[in-house]
Amino acid sequence: MRLASLLNITPGTRLAQPLLDEKGLILLNIGIVLSDSLVNRLLNMGITSVYIEDARTEDVVIEEAISQETRQEALQLVYSTLQSVQTSEQHPRQFYQDLNGRNIRRLFDTVLHEMKSKPDLLLSVSNIYTTDGFLYHHSVNVALMALAIGIEYGLSEKQLLDLGVGTLLHDIGKLRLPQEILNKPGRLTPEEYEIIKQHPMIGYEMLRQQDDISAVSAHVALQHHERVDGKGYPRGLKGDEMHIFGKITAVADVYEALTANRVYRKGHLPHEALELLLGACGTQFDREIVELFLKTVAIYPSGLTVKLNTGETGVIIRQNPIHPQRPVIRVLQDAQGRTVEPYEVNLMDHLTTLITACES
Repeated sequence: MRLASLLNITPGTRLAQPLLDEKGLILLNIGIVLSDSLVNRLLNMGITSVYIEDARTEDVVIEEAISQETRQEALQLVYSTLQSVQTSEQHPRQFYQDLNGRNIRRLFDTVLHEMKSKPDLLLSVSNIYTTDGFLYHHSVNVALMALAIGIEYGLSEKQLLDLGVGTLLHDIGKLRLPQEILNKPGRLTPEEYEIIKQHPMIGYEMLRQQDDISAVSAHVALQHHERVDGKGYPRGLKGDEMHIFGKITAVADVYEALTANRVYRKGHLPHEALELLLGACGTQFDREIVELFLKTVAIYPSGLTVKLNTGETGVIIRQNPIHPQRPVIRVLQDAQGRTVEPYEVNLMDHLTTLITACES
């Protein structure tokens, strides 16, 4: 299988991985034939690329850190939790009755067991979701990235559970903000930005009133927009004034947000987002956390179609764990765009060969 832009798909192509909606339900299952009308419907929903069957890459396996069933459970849990915030705005007490921290901790018991059973696996983050599903998929992806970093950092089991709960709910305060500001397609006014900056404190206060959510989990919501140079919000914390969970979540949150397609902009390519993170190392983000991020997350996941500075086009077929930014590529087209007999290029052996673009 390989990841392909819907704009480049030939009618009759089959889906190789299921698409999940914001509720964790299967939108389209494996094997569905993609017609022109179906492709247009997906594009209108904000989905720009999907995994497809391709005989040239049929041996490429997309190994996930967690099972599809666990991802679905996580989406269902975050969806029901965040929906309860919206439906209980006039009745806050109902939200605190609906939010069950024990269920979330049980979920992360499973997530951690699955992630730790694959210690050498680089985490691949899926950005294939509808525009309406951004907040829910974003929450799950940030939680998975934060846990991958936390495992590498050496956090204890209890700390990882607290981190997982906090990151899954880190944006819960956004549900109390005006949605027209949250999803505004243009630049925010200074007044609107001040409103947006309220969501970490709102989320923190909501979570602190829940007996099943620890204080340190609530601080994830409070600190995920803090920056180590003291220029973040809401409190302008600096350096070690930030909790380690805040430092971890800040990196995961920004990377996931940068690479996601939004109503108002197309997502950055993985290497572009990585360059932005590296450029802010030691100023906005903790250097050690960014370095751990680079070791644990597959910037170029298997199945991704990429273009090289040689002009060739190919598909990522496996990672180099020692240097995730230098994967192994199966070339499918030469520099002139002609289909060729597939051959492999290991970027660890070709240090002047670079990935210059990704199909998304």
